[in-house]
Amino acid sequence: MAKPKPIPQLDIHAPNDKNAHIIIKVRLDELYSWDACVDDPDRVQDLHNLRIAAKRLRYTLEIFETILPEQNASLRGEVEQIQEELGAWHDSDVMIALLQFSLSSQDSESSHEDGRLATPLGLPRERFAFPPALLSRMLNPAVAPSAQECQGLKLLLTCLQREHEEQYTVFRNHWYRLKEQDFRRQVLDMLDGKIAM
Repeated sequence: MAKPKPIPQLDIHAPNDKNAHIIIKVRLDELYSWDACVDDPDRVQDLHNLRIAAKRLRYTLEIFETILPEQNASLRGEVEQIQEELGAWHDSDVMIALLQFSLSSQDSESSHEDGRLATPLGLPRERFAFPPALLSRMLNPAVAPSAQECQGLKLLLTCLQREHEEQYTVFRNHWYRLKEQDFRRQVLDMLDGKIAM
């Protein structure tokens, strides 16, 4: 996870609104620093960092809610939606990886001893590491899914992969809609008092 950008220009003696503006601008820049990864769903770590940057901006907007114009609520809502869209996409990514692992463990138990596996979209094996206790349980022949259960898991995997693609498309479309609306400028205008209260 990317560390938050430091904010050295804060002044503990300055009014809250001045420091709020500085912090929000830094968090906004941090969010947009991940813009280049939006078109590539294989850049999972970068998209995760974008989600974390959205979370930081959202919480910053929430913390300073009482001193920001009321338009902050709708702007914060957009950031929250980006965060939730990427969170849902990541969650389904993990579920897909677990299902792939479970299904492939039936074919080759020894190939997963280190707890790492190939992931959706042909991503690196290092992408996910699972706890040894979970692996032990998944590789235990006594709890291995039956042939009929494997069929069900394969069907579930297909559905999740389709949903995963749809979730990414929803996020990407939302991101580009915000860019078309010049969301960044809207936040900066709010901070500069150019939006009527």
